[in-house]
Amino acid sequence: MQRNDSPDASYTNAWTNGRGEVQFFTRADGSRLRYYTVGTGPALVLMHTVRGQLDYFQRVIPKLWDHYTVYALDLPGMGWSDIVPDAQYEEPQLRAAVVEFVRGLDLHNVTLSGESLGGALALSASIDLKDRASRVVAFNSYDYPQGGERGNWISRLMISSVRMPVLGRVFAHLEPRPIFRAILQGGYVDKTRLPEDFITELLRSGHRTDYDKVSRGIFRSLKGFDQARERYPRVSVPVTLVYSENDWSRPAERDRVANVLPDVQRITVPRTGHFSALERPDEMARILLDAA
Repeated sequence: MQRNDSPDASYTNAWTNGRGEVQFFTRADGSRLRYYTVGTGPALVLMHTVRGQLDYFQRVIPKLWDHYTVYALDLPGMGWSDIVPDAQYEEPQLRAAVVEFVRGLDLHNVTLSGESLGGALALSASIDLKDRASRVVAFNSYDYPQGGERGNWISRLMISSVRMPVLGRVFAHLEPRPIFRAILQGGYVDKTRLPEDFITELLRSGHRTDYDKVSRGIFRSLKGFDQARERYPRVSVPVTLVYSENDWSRPAERDRVANVLPDVQRITVPRTGHFSALERPDEMARILLDAA
C-alpha cells in the first residue's frame, strides 16, 4: 500500500490560505482517505469528479465555510488517498468508502453532494446513510453510458483506449500535459476556467506509483454507475438534481434520473459544461446555500 507519512496539503493550503485542516481518515482495512475539513454549521460532504481530488472544489468551499462544516474527500486511490494493491473501483466499493467515512466521523444531518462521479455517489450513498443524511445535492450525476467520451474526440480516443484489455495499461500511464488539458477542456464551455495550477496538481498526484491502475480501474468501472441508477428509487431524502445546460448527459437521461426520485427539485445551470464547480462556482455555492 502506498502511503504518505502525512496528508499532502501543499496545494490545498495555497487556496485555503491555511484555513481548515487536511487529515486522513483510516478505514477498517487500514487504508486511508485524505480529506479537508473547515467551517461551522451542518455537515456537508463533497465528492469530486472522475480523475479528480478534493481540490476540485477550491472555488466553491470558501463560499460555504461560514455556513457549513465542509468535509471534502479524496475518493479511494484518487488524489492523495492511499493506493491499495488490487483494489476495485466499482460503484459498490466507492460507495462503501463514503458510507464508512460518514459513519466513522459520526456525522449526522449530513448534506451529501458531489459532481459527476461524486453526484452519482451522493445519490447512491444516501440510501445506505438514510439515518444520517438529510439531503442530496447532485451536480451533473455521472450515471449514463460513455460519459466523458462525449467531451471531444481526444477524450473519446483516450478513455476508450484506457479501457482496452491489454494496451489500456499503457494508455493509463500516459498523461502528456497537452492531451490531459484537452481532455478536461471537453467538459467546459468557457475553457479559460480550467486552472493551469490544478492541472499541475492532478498530474502531480497522478504520478504516484500505481496511480495508472487506479485511473484504469475507475474508467473501466463507469458502466457500473449506469447500473447503480437502479437504486435511485430507494433514495428517501429530498434531492436537488442539478444539470449544466451543456453537460455530457442528454435530456432523456436527465429525465430518467429525475423521474425515479421520490422527492426531487430540478435546476439547470445555463452556459456551463460538466465541471460546474470550477466553471460556475458562484452558482454551485448558491444552490448549496439554498439547500441549507
